[in-house]
Formats: sequence, C-alpha cells, structure tokens
Amino acid sequence: MAEEGSVEVSREDKYLSTIAPGKVFGELAILYNCKRTATIKAATDCKLWAIERQCFQTIMMRTGLIRQAEYTDFLKSVPLFKDLPEETLIKISDVLEETFYNDGDYIIRQGARGDTFFIISKGKVKVTMKQENSAEEKYIRTLRKGDYFGEKALQGYDLRTANIVAEGSEGVTCLVIDRETFNQLISNLVKDRSRYRDEELPRKRSNEEFRNIGLEDLRVLATLGVGGFGRVELVQIAGDPSRAYALKQMKKSQIVETKQQTHIMSEKEIMGEADCEFIVKLYKTFKDAKYLYMLMESCLGGELWSILRDRGHFDDETTRFYTACVVEAFDYLHSRNIIYRDLKPENLLLNNVGYVKLVDFGFAKKLQPGRKTWTFCGTPEYVAPEVILNKGHDISADYWSLGVLMFELLTGTPPFTGADVMKTYNIILKGINAIEFPRTITRNATALIKKLCRDNPAERLGYQKDGISDIQKHKWFDGFNWEGLRNRSLRPPITPMVRHVTDTSNFDDYPPDPDGPPPDDLSGWDSEF
Repeated sequence: MAEEGSVEVSREDKYLSTIAPGKVFGELAILYNCKRTATIKAATDCKLWAIERQCFQTIMMRTGLIRQAEYTDFLKSVPLFKDLPEETLIKISDVLEETFYNDGDYIIRQGARGDTFFIISKGKVKVTMKQENSAEEKYIRTLRKGDYFGEKALQGYDLRTANIVAEGSEGVTCLVIDRETFNQLISNLVKDRSRYRDEELPRKRSNEEFRNIGLEDLRVLATLGVGGFGRVELVQIAGDPSRAYALKQMKKSQIVETKQQTHIMSEKEIMGEADCEFIVKLYKTFKDAKYLYMLMESCLGGELWSILRDRGHFDDETTRFYTACVVEAFDYLHSRNIIYRDLKPENLLLNNVGYVKLVDFGFAKKLQPGRKTWTFCGTPEYVAPEVILNKGHDISADYWSLGVLMFELLTGTPPFTGADVMKTYNIILKGINAIEFPRTITRNATALIKKLCRDNPAERLGYQKDGISDIQKHKWFDGFNWEGLRNRSLRPPITPMVRHVTDTSNFDDYPPDPDGPPPDDLSGWDSEF
C-alpha cells in the first residue's frame, strides 16, 4: 500500500494507470503463490507498506483460532451448552454474531417476544424489572463480560421476563445467536454413519494383486490428460490385454518448486484408503528420480467438462444425477472428516456406463473433528468466501462448491465469473443473491443452490444437524432413486461410447510434453510415497 508518492502500472511496457497514496496493489499474492499480472514502477519517491503472504496468513489463522477459543470458552460457561461436544461448540461459535449497543440501548424489553440468546463479550449491562403501579424500573443486578442472558429463548420460552439495558460510555458488545440457527446446529440424534463402515479388507485384497507390479511392467498407450504437475497416461500391464489403467505421472521438481509436497502425500494417503464407488480407486504408487506415479482405475467415458462443453448445458434430470453422484462421494469423505476442495466438472470422470467418479485429490485433507484449515486452494470460480477471506474453512466449503457445480451444469458457466481472478473473488464476496438466475433453472434447483451457497458456512445445507441427508431430502431430489444410484441399477442420463478397454475417443488429443524430461530430485522428501 502506498502511504506517500505514486507508482505507475504497466503491462508489456504499455502504461495502464497511476496508483495514488492510500491504494493497495499485489493483494492477490497474499492469498496464494501467483505470477504478477503487471509491472509496478515508482513514479516519484515513495513510502510503501508491505506484508508477506506467510505473515498475513499466520496473523489471520492466529486471530481466527484465538477468537474461536474465546467464544467456545464463553459457551462452556453456559449450563445449556456445557455437556455439548467440542465439535458442536465450535460450530455454534462460528455462527455467533457480534452486535454492538450504545449506552442506554434496550437490548431486551420485559414482556416482549424474542428468540435470541446473548453473551457479553465487552462492556456491561444492567438488569431491571417493571414494578406494579410504578413507572420506575427496579434495578436487579449488573452483568459483565462472560455473563449471558436470554437463554430460555433458545428452549422455546419467548416472553422476556426482564429488561436488559446497555450501560457505560463505551457501549456493550454481545455475541448473539437465534433459536432457528441454534436448532439447526443442535441435534441429540446420533447420525447413522453405518452405511460407510470402513471395509478395509476387500480394498486391501484388491490392491494385493498389484503388489509385484513394477513400473517396467507398464505399457503407455495414450495420454488422457495434462495437468499442473504432469500427465495422465492410459497404460496396460504387460501380458494382460483385458484391462487398462490410468497412470498419473507428476514431476517431482515442479511439486517442490510450488511447495505442494504435503498435498501430494495427502492425496496418496486419502485415495489409497478410499473405497467408494463414486471415487476413482488408487491401486499402487511408484517413483523414480524424476517423477511420482499413481496407478489408478481408468474411467474411459471422459471428463464431464468435455460433455458439458459439447452440449452447452444439462437439463434438470441430468444435473440431478451427476450432483447425486457427487453427494454420495462427499457423504463418504465427510463422514471421515475429509475435505475435498477441488470440485469442478474437469474432476468428474464418467466410467464406461456413465456413472461419475471424483478424481484428483491434490487438495483433499483429513481434518481433526471440529477443526479448520487455512490453506488457500481451489479453482477461483469455486472457492468459498471464507477461503478468500482467510477465515479458516472445513467441509462446509465443499457444499458451497456443490451449489456452484449445480449452477454450472444447468447453465454452462459458473455463477461467479469475472474478467480476472480478483474480480471473480469480489463477485463471490457479494454473494449468491447478487447473481441473476436464468429462467431455465427451476424454482427448486434455485432454492437448493441458494441454500448450498450461503455466505455463513454454518448455515449451508449439508452442514447442519442432519448433515448431508438434508441435501438428499431437498425438494429438488423428490422422487430421485438414491438406492438405485448406490446399487448401480439406476440408468445414467448419458451413456458414453466405449468400444474396448483401450478406447480413448472420449478424451482430447494431447501433444507430447514440450518441456522434455524434468531435472532429477533425489532429496528424499518422497520416501513414504
């Protein structure tokens, strides 16, 4: 940020603008590692304020954690909350709204109806009661920081029994939650996670057959895709023409250069353990001096993105099927506290019969119960507001991206798109209600998208007391055959043409890597891969 002087902005030696004092530049760099989009040159003597990404993100994370700890400590002092699990208290702390009152303001009026509960975080209030046959109010007591009032409103008693008045020249700050929000978060029901019990033995057995397969046994047939770190090739195991696999090949030097080592190791661990029909299976990993390799099941129906590109957009029924496949994958992941963070049509592959599977777990992460993560990652159009604002995020960010996916499948473009990344982020921060929905999107689809894309993560459908079943029970899914989806008896809306196990006709053609082989990396960071 410029405090004094001015700077000139140019791109490829072409003057664009002059930045005056008080303006900021380079703000994208504090979010993530990206190339500079313009050149900034001092036009006069300047005094600038600067902050590095690591420092900014540490400050944001620390203040977020301190605030969360302070709020949960407040909640633990309330008898109504004291027996709730830590995970639930953290969720409640996330939805507490800070509200300020001036000296003399009536926060609660005796006899009025109300459904809000208050905790004092700063300042003090006085409690008074009306007296019969008198205009004077009787002073009862003073409440200070950490004290609370209005808790009966959360239990359904909505008539206020006393006045609460802000007191003191500096005013009062309260943390506030209403009954509806509270009820959405609290449930004494034990969620049934039994459908996704970890069935590790069959998974381990299926991986056992690849134990003696080496990199030298694989024959590369064609390229299925090209990504940030390398390529995905269609391969067969020598001597077995009946099956084919996808081999993801990643440049070690590029992984190190972009500081993605932790993400890659996490991808291997999560995919290696996952056993879900809606997630691409990882069978084995290999490595050499230049690359890391992941041998996975091949899905030769192609990317959902390619089909969407060719068709322009999908109808309600088609979108419902693909969204349901993602919901099933999320149900599996979220029940294990795994956040996916990279939902988009490019990461949804069709198998031979047309069912969709989630692929590319480079941004997936296993979270501690009730905890958040602060890493900035994801595709700009799909990033949730709390990720942009560096507030910390959890599985609720995946529900935001599910709403974005629905919109893109129904219209052909995501709801939040700007001329550049920063403009896209600003559109996201304005919220889903600022977006104009085409008339082609049905009322029920619009309602679900808006419930998934709530600005407040704790208010998103899927994240509340009944979890992901709230999405499955939504009106948009009325009549949908979830059981048929799970047992594969439901007919997919689009059946890809796959003639044989090595048919790559549903994928684009890719030229050889123009950069040639990368340099060796023998530092050993990948010893566990």
